[in-house]
Amino acid sequence: MGLEPYKARYTLQLQDWNEAVFKRRGINYEIVTGETLSNDQAIVTGQVLDAHGRTYFGMSQLMNLVKKMEAGEVTNEDVVYFEDMFQPGIESLPYILNQVPDNLRPRIFVRCLAQSIDPDDFVHVWGMSKWMGLYEKMVDSFVDAVLASNEEMVMHMKIAGWEAPIYNISGLAFGKEEVRSRVPGELKPFDQRAMRVGFAARWDQEKQPDFYMDLIEEWNRQYGDSIPVEFCIFSGAKLKSNNDSYMARTRDLQQRGLLTIYEDLEKNDYYDLLNDTRVLFNCALQDWVSNTVSEADTLGANVLYPAYRSFPETFANDHNRLYIPWSLDDAMTKLKNLLKWNHNTGDISNWTNGTIDRIVDILEGNGEQWRRMSTDYRKHTHESKY
Repeated sequence: MGLEPYKARYTLQLQDWNEAVFKRRGINYEIVTGETLSNDQAIVTGQVLDAHGRTYFGMSQLMNLVKKMEAGEVTNEDVVYFEDMFQPGIESLPYILNQVPDNLRPRIFVRCLAQSIDPDDFVHVWGMSKWMGLYEKMVDSFVDAVLASNEEMVMHMKIAGWEAPIYNISGLAFGKEEVRSRVPGELKPFDQRAMRVGFAARWDQEKQPDFYMDLIEEWNRQYGDSIPVEFCIFSGAKLKSNNDSYMARTRDLQQRGLLTIYEDLEKNDYYDLLNDTRVLFNCALQDWVSNTVSEADTLGANVLYPAYRSFPETFANDHNRLYIPWSLDDAMTKLKNLLKWNHNTGDISNWTNGTIDRIVDILEGNGEQWRRMSTDYRKHTHESKY
């Protein structure tokens, strides 16, 4: 049960990444399709996925699943795997499962991408948390397991009182080979790349654009003449934000020649830019791993992220590429170093490239090392996963 494709989001590639692993492992699988509301692959209402498009696709997808269940095509030998915990119409499943014999009850797994357990998720921006928390309790009551993307997310699920089995898949679904194949030939040598720093997260308040803009202005005050850098935003759609003040400041920096905006980018154009970028910078509160880090690391760009929440696990606690959250001084010191030399690129994306395999292991019952149900679940937080 995948997500609908959006040009501006990684969901356009997500099905391909999953299917490549399913085929390699010889899994008998079926993609349950949904109907899209339009063909423009654009996010019009909302900020993560389109509000109308997401719900329309999800409900039509559920209708197709229910049809297969009614026809006896889904049995207790099957797993129904949802790429997102929020799936409009999902209450159909417990309604049906409580009324059919055991041999027609599949196991159900959902992947949590954030939800109301995340204090910085968009559901809190839009005032959805009151009903979303109740929705999550309902899902928690009947699924066979919830898949978290990292140890810190497990902790948030625990303190929210979720009771379903929780597994840490330690990454986001990612296909390194597919991403690498979009840039033909050899990757550009690091010392031949433009002195470019990119920012590829959404331009919304939970990604802290103000901190990036503070960094740009401070860098230009201190090093503008001695170490000139092109600071950029990479966006798959027209740049927008859930905070108008960010946009006013962005346009001011752009006008002053301190910030370049690359918007409405096709994926291959974005990857071409990464292949000529030295550092991808991030200051998000809640990326919960971030596909941007896997893409940049695959294409030979250094990555600099805050030592916050999921990022220490994602970076295997690498102090060279993690800065003290909210410290401009530390961020600039680390950035200065990462602009000079290539640092262990490939390690992060190699790890996240195995995420779908870890998911499949869990679905097959062979991933119990990722189960996080004991009271000492926090002991895993400090571990370097690779």
